[in-house]
Amino acid sequence: MTGTEDRRPDGDEQALRSPRAIDALLGVGVALTVSLFIASDVGRTEPDGWAYLWAVGLGGLMLVRRRYPVLVVTMSVGAVISYYAAGYPPIGVAVPLAAAVFSAAEYGRAVAAIIASAVMIIVSVAYRLAEGQDPAVVVGYELPGHALLLAGAVAFGDSVRSRREIRKQSDEIAELLADRYVRETEQRIVSERLAIARELHDSVGHALTVIGLHAQVLEEQLDSDDPELRGSLRAISDTTEASYAELRRTVAGLREQPGGPRHPLRISDLATAARPAEQAGLAVRTDVSVHSPLSPAVESAIFRIVQESITNVVRHAGASRVEIDVRESGGRVEVSVIDDGTEDQAQRAPGAPRAPGSPGSPKAPGAADEPGSARSGSGIAGMRERIQLLGGTFSAGRRETGFVVRASIPLEAEE
Repeated sequence: MTGTEDRRPDGDEQALRSPRAIDALLGVGVALTVSLFIASDVGRTEPDGWAYLWAVGLGGLMLVRRRYPVLVVTMSVGAVISYYAAGYPPIGVAVPLAAAVFSAAEYGRAVAAIIASAVMIIVSVAYRLAEGQDPAVVVGYELPGHALLLAGAVAFGDSVRSRREIRKQSDEIAELLADRYVRETEQRIVSERLAIARELHDSVGHALTVIGLHAQVLEEQLDSDDPELRGSLRAISDTTEASYAELRRTVAGLREQPGGPRHPLRISDLATAARPAEQAGLAVRTDVSVHSPLSPAVESAIFRIVQESITNVVRHAGASRVEIDVRESGGRVEVSVIDDGTEDQAQRAPGAPRAPGSPGSPKAPGAADEPGSARSGSGIAGMRERIQLLGGTFSAGRRETGFVVRASIPLEAEE
């Protein structure tokens, strides 16, 4: 054995971890614990077999504790009270009720758990004092123990719920971060490919054009009838023309999205880009009013702008509402994403800059001179570069309340 064997749980382990199996085990534990207290017969009342039905009932309630936590804790209180009313031996009040109040607190009903615990303790103390039991024993000895046990069950259930919520939020943030890093990597790859494509087109393409032009001029002006010389000039022209065609195909290939999606990004799919905001509990309003056909490059840019903006809102803005507006106006597509957050996305993003005018934040070259505009962070810079490649304009910055991202793209833009 090397110690690297597969540690994935087998079928039995997975069954033990399933919610139903956990609830069933908890129910069995409650039923056995209460049954042991009944069997101990502290009051020497010699209970009959019917007393154990309460133990089974309290355990059975655990099977529905996730769906009906308040009902379970209420019925548990009623079951304990009716058990004592039937004259069966003492089993305490905290032990049979602990699992129910824990379950209520675990599923966000801590108030109901506290009320149930208080009602149970008050009823128990009042009844025992009315029966003439020693107040020093009831109040001074047993009451603190019952109260501490029930309070501990409520606190433990609430801590389990809090940890579950924190883990869920951490998973969502990790997923957003991973998606953002993937997009940033893809954007860098695309930018590098476009830079190479432009360089090839501008340098090699220009050189091939000049060679071909001069070869044609020389062939037309040549007085020699030497077929070999004319054949050489024709070969130069043909080779140059073929090389230029191959260069154009290479440049076109470099301009294509590497490993691009099989299904192109469309503005009709903006609901997908806005979904993280809805999952985070933000109110999202999306208004799309575009009637002219758009090129795939423009639709992809619009989708990515909205997607990146929504990611920033969820991670940094502290917002409760976000508005997405995409509309056609004057031969251009105007895109805006506005939130009502209290935090500056550009300031909160790791490595992102502050707005112009804030301490230590010089004006970015080419940035708009408008109040509250943000210098390019990695995400904002990527959005700006994407829009500028399409011949559009981009701005991002704070407004009076919240943050706004705007982009304007020509309808006829082709990347």
